[in-house]
Amino acid sequence: MDIFLDSDSGSWGEHQLQHRYQTQERARRFYRRQMLGRLNERMVEFIGRQEMVWVATADANGECDCSFRAGPPGFVQVLDDRTVRYPEYRGNGVMASLGNIAENPHVGMVFLDFDQERIGLHVNGTARIVEAGGDGDGARPRVERWVEVRVQEAYIHCRKHLPHLVRMNGEGRDWGTDDARAKGGDYFGTACQAPPAQTPG
Repeated sequence: MDIFLDSDSGSWGEHQLQHRYQTQERARRFYRRQMLGRLNERMVEFIGRQEMVWVATADANGECDCSFRAGPPGFVQVLDDRTVRYPEYRGNGVMASLGNIAENPHVGMVFLDFDQERIGLHVNGTARIVEAGGDGDGARPRVERWVEVRVQEAYIHCRKHLPHLVRMNGEGRDWGTDDARAKGGDYFGTACQAPPAQTPG
């Protein structure tokens, strides 16, 4: 069966399944009314208030990873209506997300506000790694590099199934710590179960 796309939005797979499950009209309304190829003013303001974002990446073979990033409000910076960037700090050294971006620049970001507006925002686009200089301000760790995302799609994540969470005082967080115990240690007990690391031959 041939699927003919009548929208510039969405993938071929999306349109194929919309046809199979007869959701084309709903999808067209969503694309037309809820999706932009840039950030509008309300989206920019929303991002500026957020302290969390989930970032999805995939390598050249399509193997996926989803990572969580957090920081004070405004840690994800909006450079203009088609460009955002978020900081990368010193981590576990694996660089799963950055490694994927090095192979495949496509990323998906999801911002979720659980406590005030109970709404979300998807931002999809292409990313590049930008090296950063300078030091942290003492309260925050030094930014080692930035991930700069060129916005291709921006659209709502509805509140229908978002839980309402109560914000707690964040004082005492071990922001930027390298202390293994403060970071959670071996919380899931994998150290004794993991196979030894393979040494490249």
